[in-house]
Amino acid sequence: MKRRALLKLLGLFSVVRGYNIAMVCVAQYLASIFVLSKQPWREVLADTHLLMLVIAGALAIAGGYIINGFYDKDKDLINKPTQTMINHLVSQNTKLTLYFLLNFLSVIVASYVSFRAVIFFSGYIFTMWLYSHRIKKLLLWGNLTSASLAIIPFFAIFVYYRNFETVIFAHAILIFLLMLTKEFIKDLQNIKGDLTHNYATIPVVYGESFAKKLITLNVLLCFMPIYWLLHSFPIFKLTYFLYFTMLYLLFFVAFLWKSQTQPQYRALHNMLRVILVMGVFSVILVKQINS
Repeated sequence: MKRRALLKLLGLFSVVRGYNIAMVCVAQYLASIFVLSKQPWREVLADTHLLMLVIAGALAIAGGYIINGFYDKDKDLINKPTQTMINHLVSQNTKLTLYFLLNFLSVIVASYVSFRAVIFFSGYIFTMWLYSHRIKKLLLWGNLTSASLAIIPFFAIFVYYRNFETVIFAHAILIFLLMLTKEFIKDLQNIKGDLTHNYATIPVVYGESFAKKLITLNVLLCFMPIYWLLHSFPIFKLTYFLYFTMLYLLFFVAFLWKSQTQPQYRALHNMLRVILVMGVFSVILVKQINS
């Protein structure tokens, strides 16, 4: 009985991508402490309004993963059979019930902050549903929307602190381009399932070679916000990370053009996840925190 309960818990954690949500929460707090807030770090951690925004975002994202998996269940059985079998430990009825519950709780938690927060997260929840239901099957729009949805929770924090400095948008552009690259790689990785279920992705419509050219172009575009950050803002020790990122991305492109199999595309996908996680923790290099 205990083993079955643990397996269901594992399935639930897999369905809501608990590790991704935890990383988003950590990233929001690190960005608040080291970049966005002018307050001492103890006051940031004690800020209940910030906590509610982070929780509301986490709940909404969890719901988004559930509804996305619900619509993609047949495709994922081809592309990610092992993960799909784990996800199937949780019934579809349970997933849908949890989806509505998480969204309801997200809006309730957001109401603690303000009515504008309620509107913001209600719109975010609706857009994630629309993406899962329709947009993700549209050529290029699916990629652009997915990358945008990944960074939208951070805009709630930007607005909360009313910090609209140009350097923030330079960082946001870089993160968006890296997320978009990850989405393009995911399309290469999932080409079998996308082709079977008529998803209009770049590799399906134009072929793998064209997709690699587009990914290469997108990676080169990443160098623009990096150059902007290096030469226009006092980012202190973050400079070292940005130089490392440029070398990392060049290696990534070289490996991309040698890749032809699903395991190789999965490795490329994981490479981007690594640099994004490193980017989350690199914000501590921006400045010395206030005590």
